[in-house]
Amino acid sequence: MAKGFGFRVAAVDGKARTGVIDTPRGQIRTPAFMPVGTAATVKAMLPDSVAATGADILLGNTYHLMLRPTAERIARLGGLHKFMNWQKPILTDSGGFQVMSLGPLRKLTEEGVVFSSHIDGSKHHLTPERSMEIQALLGSDIVMCFDECPALPADEATVAKSMRLSMRWARRSRQAFGDRPGHALFGIMQGGVTRELRAESAAELRSIGFDGYAIGGLAVGEGQAAMFDVLDYAPSLLPEDKPRYLMGVGKPDDIVGAVERGVDMMDCVLPSRSGRTGQAWTRRGQVNIKNARHMDDPRPLDENCKCPACRNYSRAYLHHVFKAQEIIASMLLTWHNLHYYQELMSGLRAAIASGNLKAHVAAFHARRAEGDIEPL
Repeated sequence: MAKGFGFRVAAVDGKARTGVIDTPRGQIRTPAFMPVGTAATVKAMLPDSVAATGADILLGNTYHLMLRPTAERIARLGGLHKFMNWQKPILTDSGGFQVMSLGPLRKLTEEGVVFSSHIDGSKHHLTPERSMEIQALLGSDIVMCFDECPALPADEATVAKSMRLSMRWARRSRQAFGDRPGHALFGIMQGGVTRELRAESAAELRSIGFDGYAIGGLAVGEGQAAMFDVLDYAPSLLPEDKPRYLMGVGKPDDIVGAVERGVDMMDCVLPSRSGRTGQAWTRRGQVNIKNARHMDDPRPLDENCKCPACRNYSRAYLHHVFKAQEIIASMLLTWHNLHYYQELMSGLRAAIASGNLKAHVAAFHARRAEGDIEPL
């Protein structure tokens, strides 16, 4: 492990585990959900509000920050933590996934990727070495190696070629990262939904050696069943004494299923994006606050939730401010969703610690199956 960075498992229940990642900027309780602060902000939230939901770590986006305001500018202003007023740990992705999403705006070579900015069309060249440089300028606590992530479904030959390129880039990322006490570098397993390719990728990453390991290339179109099929074996291919991070996941039932299968960390834009589109995640599933049935409903979104939206406001009010396009609607629904996600993680950690995960997960699914209760 990198100096000042460590991982310890406190309890195991089946494949699931709970523990702590130690960093110089504080502890990360696992399983952990990381809210996404794409452009140095979690949309519609203040940093203190995000911390109040129980988040131990945020995710920042290399691709977006390198384009605007630029990593060099952030470094001159004291680094990403100071820039965005978040003093807890920050993980930054490598930019590979966003560049993949550009499609025809990118050109892929062995060296890296040349792409056109979606902001102004300017040309950029992102390589493993440049990705490591950008993340060092940002001051990320956890750095992701640069990879290439093909969208699924894709034929096995395409996935294999992409995975092997990512493994060569992983070795270059490891070399370029160097020795940075207090900062950790995670490798990223690729291989689509093919077990042999996943095993090959994991073996290569282990031979290079990383402070943590991510499972990439999922939640990119393959569906939950296929994702869970991969997660039934993929975490066990990675070292037991290092954190395992499932990238870009996801919905609450995705998270629960991933934790059951041995995943320690997750991230997703869903809670904040849903909040901005009138969708609330609750113990009984998803609530669409735009629906007219909430117009005269004096109840909170979730009677058992302690977030500000549920403590202080009715469904009728939330329906009104969303329909009126008031900014507070995005603020309150996002706060609620992030609070719900952190409560979900807290409950999973407690269930694993007490050896009660199976019953806890059964109750989770039973409540969701009941659905949102209509007003009397």
